[in-house]
Amino acid sequence: MWQLRDGAHPVLTDEGGAILSEHTGRWSYLTPTASVAVMLLLAGSTPAQAADRFATRYGIPAEQAAIDVRNVAETLTVQGLAHDEPTLAPATRSHRRWRWTR
Repeated sequence: MWQLRDGAHPVLTDEGGAILSEHTGRWSYLTPTASVAVMLLLAGSTPAQAADRFATRYGIPAEQAAIDVRNVAETLTVQGLAHDEPTLAPATRSHRRWRWTR
């Protein structure tokens, strides 16, 4: 499932948006259509469902919508703001007892 990485904070509206990276301290600005693509992807839908909704919203062919949504997702992934890996459980620390031998 595609999602924003921890430390990526979105501010998304129909008029555009931005994503702040805690890691770099930089904002990535989004056009109105890119912002909508991100909102659809974050809504928990699959990329195909997001593309279908995107096509319906903007009255464009499904193939073009799929390309547009994929381009937004890939660009944010390359920028380190998102990933499409499954969420893993937090790593647990193993407590080891160290013993000194003489």
